[in-house]
Amino acid sequence: MQVNYKYASPSQCSQNNDKTTLGFSPDLSRDETVSFLGKLKHPLLFRDAMLMLREIVISDMSQQKKERPEYFVWLEEEIERRIKAHKEYAPHIREALQQKIDAYDADLLQQNTQIKKLLDMQRELKKQIDQYDAWKDYYKIEREFWNFIRERDYSLWFVLDPVITVHKDQVSFEAFSIDESTYGCLCVAMDEFDLLQPAKLGTTNIDFSAKLEKEMQRFRSYTDVTLSVNPDGFTIDNDIVPEYVEKKIDLPETWIKGFNQVSSAAALDGIEVELTPSDMYDICAFLRKHKEKKSPRYMKWILEPEKRIQIVFEPFGTILTLNAVYHGNQKREEKIWGRRRWLVIEKLIPLSKAFYVRFLGFGMPQFIRADMGTLQMTVGFSSWSSNDWVKGTAFNIMAGFIGNGSYNDVYQLLKKERCLSMQEIFDSLPNIKKDKVKAGIGMLLRRGEGYFDILNNKIRFRRLCNTPIPPKLYETTEIELQVQKYSKLTFDNMTVKYTPQKEFVFSTTYDEGRWQTPSNTEIVIDQDGQIEKLNCNCHTFQRGERNISEPCAHILALYIASFKLLKLKNLEYNKEYKINDIMEMLL
Repeated sequence: MQVNYKYASPSQCSQNNDKTTLGFSPDLSRDETVSFLGKLKHPLLFRDAMLMLREIVISDMSQQKKERPEYFVWLEEEIERRIKAHKEYAPHIREALQQKIDAYDADLLQQNTQIKKLLDMQRELKKQIDQYDAWKDYYKIEREFWNFIRERDYSLWFVLDPVITVHKDQVSFEAFSIDESTYGCLCVAMDEFDLLQPAKLGTTNIDFSAKLEKEMQRFRSYTDVTLSVNPDGFTIDNDIVPEYVEKKIDLPETWIKGFNQVSSAAALDGIEVELTPSDMYDICAFLRKHKEKKSPRYMKWILEPEKRIQIVFEPFGTILTLNAVYHGNQKREEKIWGRRRWLVIEKLIPLSKAFYVRFLGFGMPQFIRADMGTLQMTVGFSSWSSNDWVKGTAFNIMAGFIGNGSYNDVYQLLKKERCLSMQEIFDSLPNIKKDKVKAGIGMLLRRGEGYFDILNNKIRFRRLCNTPIPPKLYETTEIELQVQKYSKLTFDNMTVKYTPQKEFVFSTTYDEGRWQTPSNTEIVIDQDGQIEKLNCNCHTFQRGERNISEPCAHILALYIASFKLLKLKNLEYNKEYKINDIMEMLL
């Protein structure tokens, strides 16, 4: 998707004695003109949180190509071996070949002499032509330009400028990493600012350069810092406003879709554990000191009710016991891959009161929230480093965001109110079915016109791009159509069983037609609503990862149906209930 950003001037940090103005230039190509001017009460908190957000933007945990020194050593030895064998077994052949080579060399020398004369003539003619060539210095100038940009403003080499949204109650900054596996959102409450003028609500991209990052590193506790989002730009020392800065960017489709999937994943239910800063320090310190060189590379969280949390780091087998206590009702284990990404949290450890980790289940993303008082940083990690937010699991389907629904009504409501919970949206649209309203919320997220605020469990209005997103990026996908089809068949053969481990076992059979094998699907969900196990004998699921990171339409349809039945009570252990029995219980 081609996007053009236009800034009145580069963002900059100006200082006057002990007073500093941190000026962000907003994108002028948007419909809404965003402006903000407020004095920060805790500038060092804001500094470190923003520097961490930039680390997320430039982080890339994707696998890099490795050198192969062992191969080149073997290659040199093999060449030497073959040379020795040739000297030993074919001396006469070598002499005959040498005579032919000498003859060819003499002939080649004569031809090279002629070629050299022709090349000299060609170079002389080219010099005469270049004297009248208007483009003779073009490539040199272009190379010098890009070297200048690379040295002075490295941020221009990254295509994803952070997104800032001014709300009634907070200012939020959102960003994605280069490999699109890590999402960061910094929320700064309005209580953090002494407002110097009324704020104009809206969303914009900001020009956050490497130079501005270095200026922010100079903030000190005695410095008064004012945050300014000024559409008129900022002047330089001689009071001359710089020329407009324009960026023409080809946004990756996965970057746009990823924002939608992050919000959908955040809307899913999960379990949350509270960690102390010392707990988070212990985790990061272990990751810093130990570099794994073989598989498996994961950390397994052992959560037992009213006991201290334990983490097993593989492949070392080391057990780390935290101070935090798990207050859940059921023993569980959570495996996390791509754990080295957690190191981006380090900067916030001395500044945070507590950390909250939300687990969504096996093979699912995780969210970490750092509580810094008036500042809240939320970091979302995909299932593993090489898996971005778009591959595999369709979180919007799991959250029930399927189809267009009442998108127009939801859009108008949220554009007016700016921030509402799902229940408040349902109450504001009483004449529309909840399924339609929920689908409309999903379409709003998919079109980049809103995001899910995991801190307050609300939907916030936010225009991700300055131009409408192409329909191909938010239209109903093939797997959604299949889920809608199978959802109508789910209850035909569905059964529910409740185990002594307090887990629900949902199963059903989808008849694919006369010439196809029926698909037997089963999902095991614990009392916290998280998927423990799943299986389906269809070809799509069996040829994939065979876990929740790459589900088939049958599993998604059964999950949506089963989620409505998790509140069933008074079920007998290991007794199989059919859908008619369940309906009688509900009635």
